[in-house]
This record gives sequence, C-alpha cells and structure tokens, in this order.
Amino acid sequence: QLQLVESGGGLVQPGGSLTLSCAASGFTLDSYIIGWFRQAPGKEREGVSCVHSSDGSTYYADSVKGRFTISRDNAENMVYLRMDSLKPEDTAVYYCASLDPFTTVQAMCVIGLVSYWGQGTQVTVSS
Repeated sequence: QLQLVESGGGLVQPGGSLTLSCAASGFTLDSYIIGWFRQAPGKEREGVSCVHSSDGSTYYADSVKGRFTISRDNAENMVYLRMDSLKPEDTAVYYCASLDPFTTVQAMCVIGLVSYWGQGTQVTVSS
C-alpha cells in the first residue's frame, strides 16, 4: 500500500526554521517527482517545492525561493523540506505528494497533478 507520511510541523516564531520530513512506503522514490504543497485557510492549495527523485531537478515557488530547500534520500525513501526565515504567511497545512514525471518538475509542481497525497502537517509561524 502506497503511503506518504509527513512529520516535523509545529509552531515557530517568525525568522525561525523547521524541517519537514516525508516518508514514502509501498513504492520507491527514484521514478517520481515528490513535492511539498501547502494550503492556508481561505486559500487554494499551492505547490511550494518539488524535486525529481531521479535527476534531482527542483522547483521552488517565488514566495519561498532562497528560504526553503528541498532534498531527497532515495536510499531511505525520504524527502525533506528545510524552511528558514519563516514568515507568518508561511502558516499553512503542508502536504507531501507524489507526481508522475509527465513533464518538467516546474510544470508538474505548478499544475499540481498529484497522484498521491500525504495527510498533511500543520506549520504555524507566529510570535
């Protein structure tokens, strides 16, 4: 059974850091794009960052570029999202997702053509 399980969310002060983890089971990462999406209250879900597990190509939304870093460990079937310089507007539920690599990482991440979703983890940035 394919599963994506997120962890690492929580409450952090503005300017702080968090690292989200996504553990994949039931499939191997190395043929998929894995992404982090987020949804804030009253807003649409957006693609934050994605990585192609095979060639390592990445995409970052403009709102997080320079502050967030996505990485993967194919041997451990894990994907991470390091979030630095967090802002209150980063507050959202963050979801890990797998996407079939039909086209570029950027296109897939922006379109959000997700095959499987994790259950989500809450990130709250507040003083």
